[in-house]
Amino acid sequence: MTSSDSNLDTLVGEWLTLREAAAPLGVSPNRIKTLIRENRLMGVVRGGELSIPAAFIDGDDLVKGLPGTLVLLSDAGYSTEEALRWLFTPDDTLPGTPILAMRENRGTEVRRRAQGLAF
Repeated sequence: MTSSDSNLDTLVGEWLTLREAAAPLGVSPNRIKTLIRENRLMGVVRGGELSIPAAFIDGDDLVKGLPGTLVLLSDAGYSTEEALRWLFTPDDTLPGTPILAMRENRGTEVRRRAQGLAF
């Protein structure tokens, strides 16, 4: 693991394997891969296994507004690692992290900021 990976692990905290992410959503691990390909989820390879941040799952669904926000970040030219860093880096003006704001139903402001990144 590189120091960059370690830093991302520190920011994200808890990770889920495809199987762990699929269980609460009631889908197969292959469906999680499809959601990643469709840019509705983001995952990185950790320890040889594709994993997603646990914070992306809210009960039995994805965090409200996550897929749209991921598309905005991708459209702004953010790589997966850059998008994850942005979502999990504290921002005093929110306050908290963008993913925390989305989990607290404050996603409109997060998406507004993500749209502004492209300009």
